[in-house]
Amino acid sequence: MPANRPRMLSESTASSAFDWSLLCRAGGIAAFIFLVYCLATMVQLTVLGGPPPTVAEAFRALQQNKVVGLLRLDFPTVLALPLYYLLFLGCFAALKDTECTHAAIGTVLVFLGVTLVLAMPTALPLMALSDKYAAASSDAMKTQLLAAGEAVLATDIWHGTGAYMGGILVQTGAVWISVVMLRGVFSKATAYVGIITHGLDWVHIVIVPFLPKVSSVFMIMAGLGYPVWLFLLGRRLLQVAKEDHSANSPCPAVKIGG
Repeated sequence: MPANRPRMLSESTASSAFDWSLLCRAGGIAAFIFLVYCLATMVQLTVLGGPPPTVAEAFRALQQNKVVGLLRLDFPTVLALPLYYLLFLGCFAALKDTECTHAAIGTVLVFLGVTLVLAMPTALPLMALSDKYAAASSDAMKTQLLAAGEAVLATDIWHGTGAYMGGILVQTGAVWISVVMLRGVFSKATAYVGIITHGLDWVHIVIVPFLPKVSSVFMIMAGLGYPVWLFLLGRRLLQVAKEDHSANSPCPAVKIGG
């Protein structure tokens, strides 16, 4: 029995190594999917425009073309946000042997933030209200539905208190993780682009209730940094996933590279 113990430990270590490598790979793939989402969102804003400014216009957009209406109401964001779970779990897997505690804190902050945002109302309740508005036979009923739509918009993923705090938590965690990246595994470029991009987005979220026009400038600046950061991050996570694992480190710290 004792003679078999080293082999059993070795098999257990190999299995663990495969699990951490899988998380790194999943995070890298999630980063590239999110990159496509970011680029597609830029095209959509240029071609279709941003969110409708009023509930009545949102209803009209959904009645004319539900797909276009959902796109303008940022429904793809709801589908893309869960990728942050995989993305930052992959970052933790790559950084855990560099600075496990701080990597875990940043990851938890992001997870809490994403969960808060996803708990807020989305475009789907507006679509249901839009259908009822189109079928309403009286002005009184239409007025009630418009008021209900206003309530949804006031508490959605961009305006609700939960979404506000969730956004701050996500950006705080992302900056935290980016600072940890300075200590190894990822390149300095990846770390600094992450710090700047998420720092700008953090400022945008914090000041948007008070200085909406100024906050939009920070949002645009952050938006330009996301594709660069996601590309650098995704590429590095896939590289880390391919690294040879040492016997004592399932997803080891490796020498600094792109």
